[in-house]
Amino acid sequence: MNLRHATLHQLRIFHAVAQHGSFARAAEALHLSPPTLSLQVKQLSETVGQPLFEQLGKKIYLTAAGRTLAGACEDIEARMERLGEDLAALQGVERGSVKLAILTTVKYTVPKLLGGFCAAHPGIDVAMVVGNREKLLQRLAGNEDDLYIMGQPPEQMDVVSEAFADNPLVLVAPPDHPLVGKKRIAPERLRSEPFILREPGSGTRLTSEKFFADHGITLKNRLEVGSNEAIKQTVAGGLGLAVLSAHTVTAELALGELVQLDVRGFPLIRRWHVVVPRGKRLSAAAQAFKDWLFTHR
Repeated sequence: MNLRHATLHQLRIFHAVAQHGSFARAAEALHLSPPTLSLQVKQLSETVGQPLFEQLGKKIYLTAAGRTLAGACEDIEARMERLGEDLAALQGVERGSVKLAILTTVKYTVPKLLGGFCAAHPGIDVAMVVGNREKLLQRLAGNEDDLYIMGQPPEQMDVVSEAFADNPLVLVAPPDHPLVGKKRIAPERLRSEPFILREPGSGTRLTSEKFFADHGITLKNRLEVGSNEAIKQTVAGGLGLAVLSAHTVTAELALGELVQLDVRGFPLIRRWHVVVPRGKRLSAAAQAFKDWLFTHR
């Protein structure tokens, strides 16, 4: 066995088969013909000196040697990615790529900053994923992105977080609500009011529930809605009140579709955080965008 005869091309093909669990799907993903892909895997298996896959029925499974090689392939892929970042860094921050994962609520602010960054650094490719808190935590656990922007950093993960901007939460109502125009409304007056809430685990929901719990109030949950846009429409339709980021309701307040209630203790001030796994080394491009966030916040 002489693994020096194995090529990067063969290792990438094998890794694709291992990830897809299928020769056909791997061939499709790599734009290779199935016979070509099978031949490369066969040659790699001969180089290793052991079978890499075994077939049971219609499914294929990694052998012990295959699992060991798959782990090595992941290490090689990570090292090659770091090599690309290092080479890009030698050319300055005008080349490279940044992968962002941002909370749904942040899409009202960060893309504007991102636009300015891209204009200033046209050679940097940026990919952005928008999702709820649960999705971001899953991606963070898998280290799928360079930077994560969220309201409440996860306490159960080993991460480094830095606050870079305020995120005030306001309490909104439909324009014809009886409390519209009232001053210094006591939180206790909202005890019987129906609320439209985000899904469990949402940072906005956790913050608002804690505020009212501190006043001895359990929110009356009328509906759980998975997006801010749907919540705004539901509140405007008169189905209840909601606590939302002020950044998400600027247009609706200006148009009179929603009204901000003057409740004592509001707005609730939260912060936006940039979060990365502890020990993660940022590429020059990712560090440049992080610096841009803090400079232009």
